[in-house]
Amino acid sequence: MSNNNKTLQTYILWLIDMMCIIVSYVIATFIRFSGEKRIELLDEDKMAHYMVCIVFLLFCVVYNFFADWNRDFCIRGFAKEFLSVVRFIGVMIIASVFVVFLFKWNNLSRLVWFYFVLLDVLLTYFARIAFKVFFRKAISSDSNAVRVVVVAERNLMESTIKKLTSNAEFLGYKIVRAYAADTEPESTDADGLHAQGGNRQTTGEWYIDGVHIHEGIENLTARLLTDPFDEVFINTPNIPQNNIQDIILGFEEMGITTRYSLGLPGVGKATTQFEDFMDYSVITYSMNRTSYKRLFIKRSFDIVFGFIGVLVTGIITLFLAPAIKLDSPGPVFFSQTRIGKNGRRFKIYKFRSMYIDAEERKKELESQNEMKGLMFKMENDPRITKVGAFIRKTSLDEFPQFLNILKGDMSLVGTRPPTVEEFRRYNGYYRRRLSMTPGLTGLWQISGRSDIEDFDEVVKLDLKYIDNWSLTEDFMIIAKTFYVVFFGKGAK
Repeated sequence: MSNNNKTLQTYILWLIDMMCIIVSYVIATFIRFSGEKRIELLDEDKMAHYMVCIVFLLFCVVYNFFADWNRDFCIRGFAKEFLSVVRFIGVMIIASVFVVFLFKWNNLSRLVWFYFVLLDVLLTYFARIAFKVFFRKAISSDSNAVRVVVVAERNLMESTIKKLTSNAEFLGYKIVRAYAADTEPESTDADGLHAQGGNRQTTGEWYIDGVHIHEGIENLTARLLTDPFDEVFINTPNIPQNNIQDIILGFEEMGITTRYSLGLPGVGKATTQFEDFMDYSVITYSMNRTSYKRLFIKRSFDIVFGFIGVLVTGIITLFLAPAIKLDSPGPVFFSQTRIGKNGRRFKIYKFRSMYIDAEERKKELESQNEMKGLMFKMENDPRITKVGAFIRKTSLDEFPQFLNILKGDMSLVGTRPPTVEEFRRYNGYYRRRLSMTPGLTGLWQISGRSDIEDFDEVVKLDLKYIDNWSLTEDFMIIAKTFYVVFFGKGAK
């Protein structure tokens, strides 16, 4: 499981366990001390009674964060989950009895403890099962799953793929394709079966558990340049490690996390760490140095302000929609396929600021492009309508993108998402600007975007943002964006 999902799982399970303890103890207390069985307790006994619940909660915190009993939560079955819950609550009761004895809390109800144990076992178990089903489904969905490309030796390919796919769905991974590192041609028998794997070759293609196996790793990063994937797993123990280093460097340049199944010294600028990856011990090379806690805070802000932005967009639409329609024929909103994090496609939304034939007319204007590189910019673009010029100058055309932010396709702050046409011409260096979620605003926007005339300068600013990302930097960019928009600086 990725570190992001692992951290999220840890905190949610901790909250589930805490809530189950509180609810179970309250219900147990109500059952014991209600109706005809009601017993008046002295103030000191009441204090001791509720302090026991505090002891349970403190134990829960310690056990969750130090015992690490949730490390195999997603892959263990329902029976093992029940045994784990029973063991957790059993140890908690034993530890709590020791505390009660130490502080001499003598006048405690044994029936409360009895009811509590029964209720907490059942409530914790069913709450965890419900969360397990939901969490597995959430992290393995197409939009959330970590897409993995596998590179392995031919004779290890079948065992590697089968081992990875056995628990990949439960851990939030999806094996999207694989590449055989050996260059020798495959050997097939008369029935068209691979000698080493027995995979039927009716079309000349090789599949293992639904994963398409490609031949060779020559120019691998170039072949994968426009494909949506997040990580690469390499299992080539019999191939000299020096032969693999260029591939790792290539993926590093693209901002892709690479996992190597043997001990290999650190290369390039990527941070390295030794960890487990679906039953493999790997060294991970990653350009992403941030923590999930900070990314979680960033996403929380995106949701809050995305919701507010959608409401504001609705109000603005009431005024802009008639103006856009009266100015030129066509829809009020414009949508276009853009490239998001690590090559994912999504529809970006804007208020329409150009005539409806703008894309066709762009080809005629290519010779007048004022931008060096892979972006198109023209100061007096004839495709822009009169209303379009105003909403571009005031950045009102960008407001519908708050819907993209709310959906998770974009963030408040990030890099600008390229078009499909631009993305097809990317190299590995350019692609690394997509290693973070694209944003509504960013370092480029507050640096006088219309004054920059070289796409390499845009990329340099984007990578500077990615390599030095922090929540403080995001807040500063948002504050500067208000200044830039208010004074119309850099927008044309």
